[in-house]
Amino acid sequence: MERELLITGIGGQGVQLAAQVIARAATLEGREVMYLGLYGGMMRGGNTDSTVVVGDLPIESPPVVSHAWSALAMHDEYWEPVEAKLRPGGLVLVNDATFTRTIDAPVTVHRVHATETAAGAGSPMGGSLVLLAAYAAATRIVSCDALVDAMRASIPSYRTQHVEANERAIRAGWELLPENSFPFWERSTAGV
Repeated sequence: MERELLITGIGGQGVQLAAQVIARAATLEGREVMYLGLYGGMMRGGNTDSTVVVGDLPIESPPVVSHAWSALAMHDEYWEPVEAKLRPGGLVLVNDATFTRTIDAPVTVHRVHATETAAGAGSPMGGSLVLLAAYAAATRIVSCDALVDAMRASIPSYRTQHVEANERAIRAGWELLPENSFPFWERSTAGV
């Protein structure tokens, strides 16, 4: 079985880092992973999306998925194409501070105080890691420790001063939703 995760936002919100961290964490835990990051030519403010597919066997999904089980949204600016890909019965987490739209797709939606939680953890730019950790806790797609290890391995050498605050943000995000409230492998969804 495999599960797809779409992550969207605007450049500078950490979407690409979050995708890399969950892909690396799943690999550390022995799962098969496909990761594809897409972003415009702007460093900040433009569209940024990532697709991560995690499976227990070799991945069969193409690099660009037409339907997805779940999504994380740091901002609603580029949300419409992502929502159109969601399968009924899936899971969506949105950053409550920057996502104002109503989601019409037949999915479970959690509004997460990602920006505020990250700031409280001393990582004001770590909202994407908070959202990712809340997702991982709810789905158990990867463990909290794997997320922390993957984040440490993903941070470039010129940003290592942020590692400890990012770890606090991940651990704080892990506590925001009930663990295993939306099981990764056990939840049946239409079209799976």
